[in-house]
Parts: sequence; structure tokens; C-alpha cells
Amino acid sequence: MNKIPYKQYCWSLGTTSFRTKNFNKTIEQQLMLLYDFWNLPENKNKYWEGNNKLQSEYYDFMHKNDFITGEAANKPKDAREKTSGLVDIGLIDEQRRVTEAGLALLSISKIGNFETDNFLQIDKDSFLYLKQLLKTSNNINGEIVRPFIILLYLLSKFDELSLDEYAYLLPLCTSADYTEQIVNGIKAHRAGKVTIDEIIISRLMKMENYQSALKRFLENKVTEDLLCEIGINRKSRNYDKPYFSLYKNLYEVYVGGNLSKLEDVYNATKEVNIGIWWRNYLFNTTSIKAINKNPQKCKNKTIFDNAKAEKDFKVAFFELMHLFKAKATLSDYLDLNRRYIKITNVVLFEDNAVKLDIVPKYFFKPIIDKLYEDAYKASKMLFKNVELEDICRALVFNEKAIVNGVNTEFATKYKTLNEVKYVVERKRYDRLKILIDNKFTDDNLLILLDYFKERKDKEIYQMITDSADIPTIFEYILGIIWYKISERTGKILEYMKLSLDADLLPKTHAAGGEADIVYEYEKTKYYPKHSLLLEATLADSTNQRRMEMEPVSRHLGQHLLNTGNLKSYCVFVTTFLHMNVVSDFRMRKDNYYYDSKDPSKFIQGMKIIPLETDDLKNIIIKNKKYKELYGVFENLHNQQLAPYEWRKKLVNIIAN
Repeated sequence: MNKIPYKQYCWSLGTTSFRTKNFNKTIEQQLMLLYDFWNLPENKNKYWEGNNKLQSEYYDFMHKNDFITGEAANKPKDAREKTSGLVDIGLIDEQRRVTEAGLALLSISKIGNFETDNFLQIDKDSFLYLKQLLKTSNNINGEIVRPFIILLYLLSKFDELSLDEYAYLLPLCTSADYTEQIVNGIKAHRAGKVTIDEIIISRLMKMENYQSALKRFLENKVTEDLLCEIGINRKSRNYDKPYFSLYKNLYEVYVGGNLSKLEDVYNATKEVNIGIWWRNYLFNTTSIKAINKNPQKCKNKTIFDNAKAEKDFKVAFFELMHLFKAKATLSDYLDLNRRYIKITNVVLFEDNAVKLDIVPKYFFKPIIDKLYEDAYKASKMLFKNVELEDICRALVFNEKAIVNGVNTEFATKYKTLNEVKYVVERKRYDRLKILIDNKFTDDNLLILLDYFKERKDKEIYQMITDSADIPTIFEYILGIIWYKISERTGKILEYMKLSLDADLLPKTHAAGGEADIVYEYEKTKYYPKHSLLLEATLADSTNQRRMEMEPVSRHLGQHLLNTGNLKSYCVFVTTFLHMNVVSDFRMRKDNYYYDSKDPSKFIQGMKIIPLETDDLKNIIIKNKKYKELYGVFENLHNQQLAPYEWRKKLVNIIAN
């Protein structure tokens, strides 16, 4: 009997072995490590492919440079897996040498200037990633597909995809025929005619290997070996042995009518690798006791209810077996695909929907049909740093098309792309408002401040993002809190010296040498025109004094020298304040600060207000606003108090 072959049915971007936190930063670090590794004299003339010794040496090189921790059982394999995702998107070649495109990204990273300099109004590195993903392709059973172009094609058809459509249907578009099937399936699903599960099953059953597997299943007596064969497991067919017990017990319950076997069904799902999918489908409880007491009440309505004949039962079992396998795989790829797509900064993931940002939407929409012609061809320029129009002739900047599209959607009358920036900015702040209302409520911010103090990093990543490190997220959250304290006035997205993704979440550190956040205030009856430098650190009591005193005073001193506005000051926020840090900042009230390049330029006196996260919590709880806090800070600053008494009085005022 011929073995039924496994065949790919979906695409993915990158590899699950390179699904890391701080994604942008990690890519840049990996590129730099590879660049340095190949520039070692002993490696210049060596080859990567088939060279386990060299691959092990690269693993050790990553370890030595603190890029990885622990000790891999198979160093060459780990080195290959850590780098293969960068081959896929063309930043390194098959020999793991940094490509022309990779060198361009390294250049951006080294300078540290990620600011927008393109008509799509996205960061420099994101623009390069966009070009790379437009060229990136998968080989699916000998057929080529470019995933990012497929995403753009579906977004042009539907404007947006639900997260389920994005996760479970988009990656099934591996050829022109399958894409058309999925497009029609989404239309039917939105019309209420089919479910997403039915679309997935229909898509799989278009493939010859699934057709052959079902035919063999129907024509033969069910055995453990048969289930292993028709399971078409990609790795080892033996992984499917537990399905035999599940099949037998399900058959007893639904065809034999023996409800006492329902407990055995539940237990059998625990032996199946993806049994959670079966349990969620079959049962409305996780209690064995409840299943024993009232099995009928614990059953969900399923397709087995109408499968009283053996043939019907077999078809139902086969379809569910492969539906759950496919959904488990696609769920695993969801996060991976999203990480790669998000680095382009043109796609929004919000409110369980996936859509293009405003300017990219109207750049791609008019030319999508021409671009789609390349969706099933490999690009010869994957490793090159080329212009957009070199990737596809249709990818030419058309200002009029973008402006017209924006005007149509928003009923505006803009004439230039520069004017369109106003609607783009307004929409970003609209999205920020929704983000704050939903994600950064006062209650959530209080929880986060405790997490920062206790260094519960895992929980912080889960609540915010794992695309940035914890210190960067701390700076970001401080910015959000201060925006709310300032009654949502001012351009906080500009004031935060952080790179943000399309969903307005942090992804990199602030540029070196700048204050973390520089908040600009116009004159009101409560305060004069001034800048507020917000500095944040998670440094502990041991190294806080050494790390923070000089940079904070230097940032503020240079700002005062550069602007000449001596009303500006700094708020320093940390999870723990060392009293000598408080003392040092307090002494700056009368100290001179000289320009390092021109000592004839100086200022006398700086106002630095040190706060702990507990103070921020009290500010939030007491609903204190900046118009009140400014007066508190100014009044205390001008009082003749020793540092300890000064700090104590500040804490008491904030807490009451």
C-alpha cells in the first residue's frame, strides 16, 4: 500500500525557531553578529553549508556575545535555526553572509536614526522591511507564493480581515486557484453561508493527498496503523497512534449510543497532541465528575450527532482530525506571521481586525492587480537593496492617487500628500485614544507600575508587547501616564523619543543622548511656556546613583543651554529612589552647569523632581493633573528644605 504523502497547505513567514522578543532589535543584533563573525580572519574563506564545525563556532560566538543563553544539545542545528528566518527575508544568503539588503539595514541600525524619510510615512527600517517582504516567497510543494502580496491582495478585496480570517484563511492562499477559493469563501462566510471551519475543510479536501486519505479511511477497517497513515503527520506517523483510542470511544458514544464512554473520550483527548481542540469542541466542561454525573448535559452539539452510520462517522472524524491539525498549525504561525508583517509598519492589528494604514492603503489599492501578477513568481532581487519600482513597475509613488483615496474616504479636500499628514496624524491620535481607553485604563496602569517595581517582566510583556525590552516599555508607559496627567493635551507621539509600530506600541529604545520624553507645554494660567524632560530608569539601588545622576543633569543642562528657557525642568521616575540621588538632584538647585564645548556658556540652577512609581500611583489614584502638579513642584523647589525633608514633603502632598 502506497504511503500517503504529506504536502504543505499553507505558507508562513520566517521560522518558529526565530520567534523572539524585541524582534526588530534581535534581527539587527543577529546581523551585526554575522557581519563580525565573517570578518574574523579565520572565517573569511569558510563556507556555512554542511560545515557543522563552523556552525558550532557561530553558536559559541552568539553565546560569547550574550545573544543566547543556556547550552543547546545540538549547536549546529540551533545556529541554523537562529539564522534561517533572515535567509527567508533576504537579509543574509544561504551561506549566512550579510546581503546588500542586510547591510542597508545594518547601516540604519548603526546610525540609530529610524525616523521617517519616505512617502509612506513609515520608519526607515520599516521601509526596508517592506521592500524585503514584497520580495519574500515560499515554495509550497514546488509552487511559489509571495505571502505579503497575498495579504495586500485580500486587503484590497475586503479592506480588512478579521483576525480569524487572517489567521486561518489567508495562509491557505498558496496558488491562484486556492486564493480564489479563499476569496469566495470569505464572501460566503460574511454572508452567513459557511463557517471558517467549513472553508478550511473544503480547502484541504481540494488536495489529492487528503482525497486519497479519506478514500483509504472509508474503504478499510479502522486500525491504529490506518489512523497513523491517514493522519498524514509531517514528522512521524507514530505521533497519531493516540487517535485510535479516541476514534473507538467516540464511535461507542455516537454510533453505539453508549454515553458511559464519554469519560473515556475525554481521557483519550488528553493523549492526543492537540487534544485541547477536541475537548473544546466536544465538551462544555473540564470536570470528569460532571461528565460522569450527567454526560448528556456535558456534551456540546457536534457534527457527530447526525453521524449514525459508520461512513458518516468516519467522514466526520476525518474532517475534524485534519481541521484541528490545520488550525493548530495555523494558530502557531499566527504570531510568527504577525511579527514579520508588523515590522513593515504598514499593517494595523487592532480590534481583532487586520488592515492597512491610511497612506499605504491608497498606495497599494490602485496598483494591486498589477502587483498580484507577481504573487506566484520568485523575485530575483531578494538579496539586493533595490527601489520599490525595481520590485514591480507598478510600485511607483502616485501622490494624486493617494490624496484622492484619502479625500474619498474622509470627505476631505486635500491637494498634496503633505496636507494628508494632518488626517494621518489625527487618525493616529484617534487610535491612541482608543488604545488608552481599552488597554491603558487607570486600573491597568496601577497594575503595570506594580509589575515594574516587582520586575514581573513576563506579565508586562503579556499586557503590552514583547517587541520592546522592559526599560523601553517603562519609558513608554511613563509617557502614556503623563499624557493622561496632562489631560491628553500635546503631541505625545512626538514627545516620546521611541520608535512605535503601526499599532502605536513601542519597538526600540530612544536614540542615545536624548532625554526619554520631552513634553512641550504652551503658556496657560497655571504655568509658563516650558519643556518637561521625563527621564525613566529601572536601575536598582546599587547602580542607580552611578548610572543616572550625570546623564539626567547633563540632558537637562544641555536642553536649558540650547533653548534658553530656564522655566524648563526635569521629572525623574524610577521604581526605587536612592536618597543620595535625591540629595544630588536637590543640590542642582543652585549649582552651575557649563557647556562642555564652551565653558563661557553656563546656567545656574536646575529643577529636577525625583519620583518613585508609588508616587505615580498616588497621582493616578488621586486623579491629580499637571496644572496642579506644576505648582506643587515649583513651590517645593523654591523652599529651603534639606533633601530628606524636601522629598518627604513632596510624597505627602502627592499622597493627599
